[in-house]
Amino acid sequence: MTIRVLLADDQAMVRASLRIILEDQPGITVVAEARDGVEAIEQARRTRPDVCLVDIQMPRLDGIEVARALAEAPPRVVMVTTFDLDEYVYGALRCGAAGFVLKDAGPSLLVEAVRAAYAGDALVSPSITLRLLRHLAAHGTRATTRVPSARSLTAREIEVVQAIARGHTNQEIADELFITLSTVKGHVSGIQAKLGVRNRVGILAWAWENHMMDPE
Repeated sequence: MTIRVLLADDQAMVRASLRIILEDQPGITVVAEARDGVEAIEQARRTRPDVCLVDIQMPRLDGIEVARALAEAPPRVVMVTTFDLDEYVYGALRCGAAGFVLKDAGPSLLVEAVRAAYAGDALVSPSITLRLLRHLAAHGTRATTRVPSARSLTAREIEVVQAIARGHTNQEIADELFITLSTVKGHVSGIQAKLGVRNRVGILAWAWENHMMDPE
């Protein structure tokens, strides 16, 4: 099945670059583009994409407002921006964004963010992972109302959790642990089920709360 993507950015050159990156991948097609937040919402409702790649800072409505407007709609919103300021990260995730990727993160992470969003997951650029975790800890955020013990996880699952907490992508985890990509995905799904969380952000929060990594 083809993943249908909407691109929202006020710079035509950025939209063109994102289109080239995405349409070079099998199973991904760009169905619409938008120059500002209002047009992004209109195009999303008209074309019904699976995933919307939305810049944070746009005319008329910013990316956070777009994510809020589309929270109850089918498309999953991934923020793509040059900024990694805390208020943008947390604002985007609070509004239901399915990922937050910096424009300099590289094509592979951008593509993985789109595929993760389509699969109902969430991906955050590794460069902001630790800052997100510190924020969750500082504000006492819980990944779930029930906090399972690390004893509920296998040794391999703990390794996967720690790799996710370090901001590694599924492919990087597969390479690091010498296992297949499909095996990593299976572990991630199993971990989410055991911890009672919906996505990788929930795993990140749980890892922080349970001291599964060193924040420094």
